[in-house]
Amino acid sequence: MRGLKVLPSGRPGRGRLYVNLPDGQAVAWYDRQTNRISVLADQHREAVLAALRPYLAGPYTVGPPPVPTPADLRRLALPPDEDLAPNRPGEALLGELEHGSAGSRARHRLRQDLTAQQRMGDLLDSLEPEDWRVLHSVPLPGLGRIDHLLMGPAGIFCIRTLPGRKQRAAVGDLLLTVGRAEPRPDPRWIRRAAAAATRALAAPVLPALALVDASRIEVAPTVRDIHILEPATTPAHLAAAPTTLKPPDIEALFTQARTTRTWLPPHLYGPSRTRRRTAPTGLRPRTNGA
Repeated sequence: MRGLKVLPSGRPGRGRLYVNLPDGQAVAWYDRQTNRISVLADQHREAVLAALRPYLAGPYTVGPPPVPTPADLRRLALPPDEDLAPNRPGEALLGELEHGSAGSRARHRLRQDLTAQQRMGDLLDSLEPEDWRVLHSVPLPGLGRIDHLLMGPAGIFCIRTLPGRKQRAAVGDLLLTVGRAEPRPDPRWIRRAAAAATRALAAPVLPALALVDASRIEVAPTVRDIHILEPATTPAHLAAAPTTLKPPDIEALFTQARTTRTWLPPHLYGPSRTRRRTAPTGLRPRTNGA
């Protein structure tokens, strides 16, 4: 059968591959972790195998899908243009660099922010085999975007990532200072973002600041509610945290969080991916003042 489309469920190389009819209805999916093809409509079996053949790695099995969970049903019904899972680390910054201000100083800061988000995002993506799920560039009306939303055994983390620029970083209750730059209200912002995410997901979300390439980090003793992360120590930090979520809960939360409907009012999401990639009306772009 002609016209079948193969679409990823997440970032390239991760998650499942879905085979859809021209009208968007899923007829099969390929789970790359188990090398299993689940076929929803047996009359499309041969066409599905032909469409997936370029993506298959090693021996695979084919059969009917397991009984779908509620999370599976919601994921299958999610239009691709409302799916946040394909977002790359620094997705919003990539658009700003391509279409934003031509000022060299502003672009230099954007590149520093993008490099930090990409490095931290790649590290968080690498945790997926350990039952973690992550989304990047999640929109929050009135606050901008969450750089990374991490869900796993230790809970849900709302992460703001900042470049350390190989300088000393000082984290206080309200302000963050990197080197001799002007203090920024990132600790206050990440608390507000985590509170907004908690309301959206109806589950506790923990605030976290990730500092990339800081020469050293000093944290005020009164900062007890914000997790301070660095690329080198993040896996150990998360592994040492107590387990609060089981795998089915993580998958259900990930399914809920990956759709724009969870985060944006109905008039701000729509069928156009272009609308989602750019900051909708009411979303303030990320600035040094947060």
